[in-house]
Amino acid sequence: MAHLLYLVRHGEQLDAEHGVDDGKLSGRGVRQAKAIAQRLSGVDFDRAWTSPLMRATETAAIMQERLTAVEFEKSSLLLDCIPSGKDESTPVGFHRFLDSVRPEEAEAGAAQMQDAGDQWLRPSRGDVNELLVTHNFVIGWFVREVMQSPDWQWMSLNQANCGLTIIRRRSGKPPQLVVHNDLGHLPPEERTGMPIPQPY
Repeated sequence: MAHLLYLVRHGEQLDAEHGVDDGKLSGRGVRQAKAIAQRLSGVDFDRAWTSPLMRATETAAIMQERLTAVEFEKSSLLLDCIPSGKDESTPVGFHRFLDSVRPEEAEAGAAQMQDAGDQWLRPSRGDVNELLVTHNFVIGWFVREVMQSPDWQWMSLNQANCGLTIIRRRSGKPPQLVVHNDLGHLPPEERTGMPIPQPY
């Protein structure tokens, strides 16, 4: 029996590079959403959820056109958030970013992701396939949780737009990371959302 959780980051957002917090997908983002829908068209999903933010709901709506057997539900547990704040184990390279995060924002994000883990990382009886359309930091937190890594590790686990991550949950055993940020459904020119490598 397999209980699989499919996590998809939303498609590329229009004007995201200009600091717009949320908005519609770019033309490339629409193509990315169609490509991941095609990739997942053979999966029999039992339930599907999306973050309520526009860039995620539009991605889900495009996917829905192909994945007609399941209807997406909105969940505030999938909203973009900061899953943890700075502590003594946080590498210096992440301090500047976390210093800009209010403690109450990090506390709210940690509580949100605790609830998200309680909902989606628990195993179910039988074969179950669930689909989540959400955000980079949220998926990074799920991967960090499965790998049992330090709290700050979500910041170093990046997902491209419409990248695919799959987690297997089994009764009596810890969750297992099956696939992380798979981009096989996207040609190189359609791959966006990853940090630009810095020269050494």
